[in-house]
Amino acid sequence: MIKLIASDLDGTILKNGAQELPEGFCELVRRLKEKGIQFAAASGRQYYNLRLLFAPVKDDIHYIAENGSLCVCRDQVISKGLIERELGLRIFKAIRERGGCHCLLSCESACYTDSTDPAFIRHIREVLRYDMKTVDRLEDVTEPFLKIAVCDFTGADNIEAYFQKMFESEIKAVTSGMIWIDFIAPNANKGTGLAGLAAHLGIKPEECMAFGDQYNDVEMLQFAGRSYAMSDGAPGVAEYATDVTDSVEDVLRQL
Repeated sequence: MIKLIASDLDGTILKNGAQELPEGFCELVRRLKEKGIQFAAASGRQYYNLRLLFAPVKDDIHYIAENGSLCVCRDQVISKGLIERELGLRIFKAIRERGGCHCLLSCESACYTDSTDPAFIRHIREVLRYDMKTVDRLEDVTEPFLKIAVCDFTGADNIEAYFQKMFESEIKAVTSGMIWIDFIAPNANKGTGLAGLAAHLGIKPEECMAFGDQYNDVEMLQFAGRSYAMSDGAPGVAEYATDVTDSVEDVLRQL
């Protein structure tokens, strides 16, 4: 019996760049809860933003935020993944040297950027609706680093190989949507987040279901006893799932 569902957002529930949940999705989450099935939003997005998205049921679900670097259950942080500061500073430097892209640093209290590009700042604050602060230099941020994301408006494919090759021996860099590459803390991913949440709730892997479309979802798809890759997801992701679907909502209604 499925007791816990974890789903990615962008490209999985949120299609074609949508920034609002599909109509009726929160009611579906409520119906699942009535049947004893819990839901977790598992995303590269920040915790603050996920609570905005799921506002009608924000206190009824769990959160695997920042690609697993911040896992929250009933307002309690149950796990965190951190990027070593020295490594983070070298990543900032590499992003500047690459040029043509923008950096977003995620910390527990907020996210930060030193980009001065109005289009990028508008995208983060007005489209994604993140709680973001601007700084002169990311090196000035003293909070621990949860995640470092790189945005290239021309497409993540243009920067993926570059950053993976540069840091492959130190940290995982994965696609997280069409225009994002995420550097994920070595001890964290959506799979470790789901595993920690399931253990905290006393739920077995075979009692979990997961949905995803990108390579930052792979570990989560592998952990869950039943998992769905989106049919229009990144090539190869379906190999890590037990099933493929066009629609998260259709599967959840059937469940």
